[in-house]
Amino acid sequence: MGIHKFFTSLNDLERIIRCPGRFKFEEHNVAAHSWKVSQYALVFATIEEEHGANINWKALYEKTINHDYGEVFIGDIKTPVKHSSPELKEMIAHVETRMVEDFIEREIPPSFQSIFKERLKEGKDYTTEGKLLEFADKLDQVYESFSELKRGNMDPEFLTIYHHALGRLLQIDLPHSVSYFKTVILEDLLKEESVTDMQHLTNDVLQSIESALI
Repeated sequence: MGIHKFFTSLNDLERIIRCPGRFKFEEHNVAAHSWKVSQYALVFATIEEEHGANINWKALYEKTINHDYGEVFIGDIKTPVKHSSPELKEMIAHVETRMVEDFIEREIPPSFQSIFKERLKEGKDYTTEGKLLEFADKLDQVYESFSELKRGNMDPEFLTIYHHALGRLLQIDLPHSVSYFKTVILEDLLKEESVTDMQHLTNDVLQSIESALI
């Protein structure tokens, strides 16, 4: 078992579909999501580095590529459920953390266990790398929900995900990344052909953020 068990568990991430139980024009799995998050983080870490930030690239890649490993054990919990209350979100995080730790203690050789516990723990924190992880994670939620909405899939869950992810992304304490996203990427995103008024939906999010700051 041991490391072999860890390797084979990675196959499960390919079989876990994000936003389960909803009609989608495109299916996305957790393994692909983790890879995309690492690529988004690479770009925005480069932007932050160009503006003077000291990036721990090793920590960044470890955080991004491993950030959803715990879903091997609990699957992908729908966004509205996960964020329905802070208490529930904390409970889910605790269960996920405990199951990852149990797996490590049961399957990973003792000489590697402390390393795995560090690398597979929750990576979103107040470090620059932790903020970049959250930024990249929310960005993929924006892309996934935008892709559905622009094609006319007005499932309320995708509306919720788009509002929540875009709103949170724009408030993360990475001013250079946020500025680049708003002035370059978001503008390009809204130029895409769409059967839905994505400009209107996006303005709703921007206005809600501005109202909260008043």
